[in-house]
Amino acid sequence: MSLNAQDIARIANLARLELQPQESERMLAQINGFFAIVEKMRAVDTSGVAPLTHPVAAVQDVALRLREDVASEPNRREANQQSAPAVERGLFLVPKVIE
Repeated sequence: MSLNAQDIARIANLARLELQPQESERMLAQINGFFAIVEKMRAVDTSGVAPLTHPVAAVQDVALRLREDVASEPNRREANQQSAPAVERGLFLVPKVIE
């Protein structure tokens, strides 16, 4: 995959960025460089390779310090929503902004 100058202009417009021509050229080169790296990584055959739990696990055993997945804070939803202008069934109501 490769981008062109029009793609950079469109992305900059969507991000509300004003790029000078030299900045646009630099961004084009950098982004296409990233895509080139990704393509090289995609070309590597990783079938049969188990995912690592930690990057260092490739060179040494790593004991993961995982905690139990339990709620440790009390449920204070009602107290937190008392100052909200509108709440319905435990959810904050907000005005519609996209039609």
